[in-house]
Amino acid sequence: MPLDRVNVALRAHVAGLEERGTAKGAEKVVVTVRLPDAERGPRFLLQGQGEKEFIRMNSNSYLGMGLRPAVIEAEETGSRLYGAGPGAVRFISGSYAPHVQLEARLARFHGREAAMIFSSAYATIVSVIVPLVTADTIVISDELNHNCIINAIRLSRPLDKAVYKHLDLAGLEAELEKAAGRARRVLVITDGIFSMRGDHAPIDRVTAIARQWDDRFPEGVVVVMDDSHGVGAFGRTGRGTEEFTGAPATDVLVGTLGKAFGVNGGYVASASAVVQFLRETSPMYIYSNPITPGEAMAALRSLDLLDGDVGVGLLQRLRALTARFKEGLVRLGFETLPGEHPIVPLVVRDTARTRALVQHLFDRGILATGLAYPVVPKGDDEIRFQINADHTEGDIDSVLKVLGEFKG
Repeated sequence: MPLDRVNVALRAHVAGLEERGTAKGAEKVVVTVRLPDAERGPRFLLQGQGEKEFIRMNSNSYLGMGLRPAVIEAEETGSRLYGAGPGAVRFISGSYAPHVQLEARLARFHGREAAMIFSSAYATIVSVIVPLVTADTIVISDELNHNCIINAIRLSRPLDKAVYKHLDLAGLEAELEKAAGRARRVLVITDGIFSMRGDHAPIDRVTAIARQWDDRFPEGVVVVMDDSHGVGAFGRTGRGTEEFTGAPATDVLVGTLGKAFGVNGGYVASASAVVQFLRETSPMYIYSNPITPGEAMAALRSLDLLDGDVGVGLLQRLRALTARFKEGLVRLGFETLPGEHPIVPLVVRDTARTRALVQHLFDRGILATGLAYPVVPKGDDEIRFQINADHTEGDIDSVLKVLGEFKG
């Protein structure tokens, strides 16, 4: 059979991942969600686990928007009005009124001239970076940028690419100096929040450095920030890393609707000329269906909630719960990293111990994600906890109690 020999090679590859402890393994399937109440946050039932309830500590839904009745109702309304799916890509007949309304609302929220939505944040990054890179462009990237940025740079075929050590602004300047006189355009690309650690880019200083070097390149230095984990979860009003650092508007801002907004999809916000260019050149925009009209209406409702008193209250609660959890980890003698973002890494530095601790948590009804090389650098094995605003203080204390019982 044609696949017989390649199957052998593929099975051997997966077996190697399993032996090294880096395989993702079988996916856990959620079969029931029990909604939060005043006493406790949401609980999740998994396939094969009967009536055992789990606290989910590995969700990107930082504000709990995906379970809010108003957001669910908005999606249902959109589906009734426009159907379950768009039925076409945007430039044929797949643009619906909620898509256009959402783009205008996102642009206003971020103080940009224009925005455009994509099927996911990963698709957004690839479809933004690849068209913006020419044969005369040098790309400079933080070493801990997300996989989507790494792969987008690989696909983009720049004149050259450089990687500076994590948050090393002197290293960034050195790379700009090397690029001067060689490139017409430079793209400086960074995550806003680094998804494995929860730390943030000093985007105010990154932007200032880019402006200092801008005149050395005929087409300037363009700063691209993927703030998918920042928007909706960071800053006083949820405007992300720019708000937290007091930075001016980044040249090109990428965000997601699938984390704090609790829905699905990604987006880019920038100058109108940039967005118009991307509509004509972005492959995953031109050739892929958009999010559904119902999802767009749900995202609009989430954005309205965030951009008001409800959002401010949720963010205050999120910060308080995050501080409670971090303080508890330190009290128990665990290593973590400083910061206000609700990604809270418990640094273990040992693959086997990380796996054992994740299993200890699972056995006691807590879902958490262990991260090992190559997802994180060797020796930085960790468990990534993610606090959500629909957790309760009781939830946080229960997780800390279970962690305190670990003897491995």
